Amino acid sequence: MQSLATAHPQIALGALDGRYRPAVAALVDHLSEPALNRMRVHVEVEWLIHLTEQQVVPGVRAFTGDEKARLRQVVETFGPDEIDEMAATEKVTQHDVKAVEYFLKARLREIAPADADAGLAELIHFCCTSEDINNLSYALMVQGAVQQVWLPRAEALVETLATMASDLREVPLLAHTHGQPATPTTMGKELAVLTYRLQRQLRRIAGAEYLGKINGATGTYGAHLAAVPGADWQEISRTFVEGLGLTWNPLTTQIESHDWQAEVYADIARFNRVLHNMCTDVWTYISMGYFAQVRGQGTVGSSTMPHKVNPIRFENAEANLEVSTALLDVLASTLVQSRLQRDLTDSSMQRNIGTAIGHSLLAIDNATRGLAGLDAVPEAMAADLDANWEVLGEPVQSAMRALGAQGVPGMQEPYERLKELTRGRRIRQAELVEFVRGLGLPAEVEERLAAMTPQTYIGIAPELVDHLD
Repeated sequence: MQSLATAHPQIALGALDGRYRPAVAALVDHLSEPALNRMRVHVEVEWLIHLTEQQVVPGVRAFTGDEKARLRQVVETFGPDEIDEMAATEKVTQHDVKAVEYFLKARLREIAPADADAGLAELIHFCCTSEDINNLSYALMVQGAVQQVWLPRAEALVETLATMASDLREVPLLAHTHGQPATPTTMGKELAVLTYRLQRQLRRIAGAEYLGKINGATGTYGAHLAAVPGADWQEISRTFVEGLGLTWNPLTTQIESHDWQAEVYADIARFNRVLHNMCTDVWTYISMGYFAQVRGQGTVGSSTMPHKVNPIRFENAEANLEVSTALLDVLASTLVQSRLQRDLTDSSMQRNIGTAIGHSLLAIDNATRGLAGLDAVPEAMAADLDANWEVLGEPVQSAMRALGAQGVPGMQEPYERLKELTRGRRIRQAELVEFVRGLGLPAEVEERLAAMTPQTYIGIAPELVDHLD
């Protein structure tokens, strides 16, 4: 059998780089291996500029405005040729960050040839361990991926759900607790519950801190002080990290501790779990006929049953949320651990960040498309309500309890009396009204309860939707 890998070397091994590539392609600019190398170049360039602007090393001139612009242009124009060049260099160095250093030294010789030959190039990667560059690169990559790609898509999904909750706020729905008919609510209120939970997680994710450090091989500034003892290295480090848009971590080993990553991934995983709950609930509402899936979208519901429109968007989302959450969980638990001052488990683990967030993004895309294909069916919801008049046993016995507490005679054992009427059997409106009128209730209470229907017994459910952002 012919090898597909040999015949077609571009075939993707994973689904995200294969059939689902269009839904997650935006993450490539942030979380791919080339994106990591581009961000490493960015950090190295800014560190070089920072050192020279601050005149950290005596006698070293600052770059001109044109030279700084050209250095930064190296980052802006980083593309396929540069990816190939760096890959070739890494084959020689057998070290990814060292390949970045050599790549940038070659560019500096083009931008400032005289100064580069005189030794200015030695300030590239000055006093840095690889993790100084990597931790800042990953922080910027994850920050960009979350804030520029994942969060806007998640917010759009939640906004869609919020709009549905508002539109359906008045539509009565037979609730089900433990799978059994329960106190009616509205479809809008139930969607609002899910929306509220998702909004809360989005606020946490939007407020995440992204930490970084640049303090040497064991976080002591040892090489820094040996090279330039008169410099305020903590201040140089702090201003550089904060200048990148990150929060400075002053206390680290060789690695930045990654606690912030664990926090972000845990929050995204929690969002995933709530979204998974939304998908299973909506899937169930579809199976009950409360939502109709809009036909005419060019989809095949079943290969053999032409009448079917399967809820595949929600099922696809469920699967991808489970994959994403599992990866995020292992990232969060592994990245906070490091033997003594350094081990390399984090290096291998962080290469899976794109996959973890990618599956979440894919799920968000599917869930969004799934919601867009739904039409509520109030008639189906009304039919189930009309078939379950026994749910009004709750308001009747509650009213009797209140009256009994006030000393009204004949209100004893309301729960037991309603249980005898309703448990394990279906009752109709006439039977319930007859029961209510035989209780000896005050006239106003009797008329109110006799007029109640499962459709009107929804409390303040529509008003509760107003608690959404």
